[in-house]
Amino acid sequence: MGYRQLTQTQRYQIHAQRGVRMTQRQIARVLGIHSSTVSRELRRNISPDGYDPCQAQARSDQRRRTAWKMTKRLPSLMRWVTDQLADEWSPQQISGFMAKANGAYVSHQWIYSLIWDDKVRGGGLWRYLRQPKRRSKHRAQAKSAGLGKIPNRVGIEYRAAEVDDRLTIGHWEGDTVLKGHKQSGLVTLVERRSGYLLATRLPQITADLTQKAMIRLLKPRRGAVQTVTLDNGSEFANHEAVATAVSAAIYFCDPYCSGQRGTNENTNGLIRQYYPKGTDFRQVTDAELRKTVNKLNDRPRKRLGYRTPAQVFLGEYSGALDTAGAALIG
Repeated sequence: MGYRQLTQTQRYQIHAQRGVRMTQRQIARVLGIHSSTVSRELRRNISPDGYDPCQAQARSDQRRRTAWKMTKRLPSLMRWVTDQLADEWSPQQISGFMAKANGAYVSHQWIYSLIWDDKVRGGGLWRYLRQPKRRSKHRAQAKSAGLGKIPNRVGIEYRAAEVDDRLTIGHWEGDTVLKGHKQSGLVTLVERRSGYLLATRLPQITADLTQKAMIRLLKPRRGAVQTVTLDNGSEFANHEAVATAVSAAIYFCDPYCSGQRGTNENTNGLIRQYYPKGTDFRQVTDAELRKTVNKLNDRPRKRLGYRTPAQVFLGEYSGALDTAGAALIG
């Protein structure tokens, strides 16, 4: 057990237990803290008249108010945190990444305080915070309309149960991000374990163009493609050609159950931050889309233990990251 700030209640307990002549080790055991915490508390706050818990609490509060948080006030650190906010990292992602890096560390609460203090001064850091919007339930209904147009469709109920565990890379989820009623869009593929994103533009939404786009994205990585789970849109009607090209099994989620492709759905929500509804993807350049994809792949994720999707997918694919078969949190 390491050092933790004592509460006022614990200080009263220390006072009472000293009164019955308990040792510091015994007090620590009763309170569930390290004995050095008790020793430090008494060394700092005992007086010729003994240990006064009220006075000790007051001294502790004063120390915390006046403490010079040097690492949190370094201009270079402030600039780095600000730069990551501007790059659409969340405060929790910034804090988690710093903790993993074993360098200067700030909590996500501190970053939120920085943001709101900046807003009071007229700054604009708050604008980088995400504003999640309620998704339209009509989209799932519209997509399931293509259900009968998918030949030889295989449902997700036939997919191996081990895919759900996310213990190895190689299992992908796919969908499209559309403008209007299939006027233009993106095809997106997200690897389930790592969250690694592949995406390309579709100037028109047809089964032929979607098939070619998927093959173009997956074929260079076919060594890490075992299954693909898709939405029921008719644009995926040529799934068998994709399966043959990349030697993968392709499954389709149940109607109205986009949560069965939750990784892909969540990632498409992040993409919409850059390309809101109404975006004409024919006007988006390949360079712009690559920049967005790279941003999302290089952003640390809590469920990956604050690694990035690129670190996990490329690391495990190459063998440089020896975490396959294990949980990634921590």
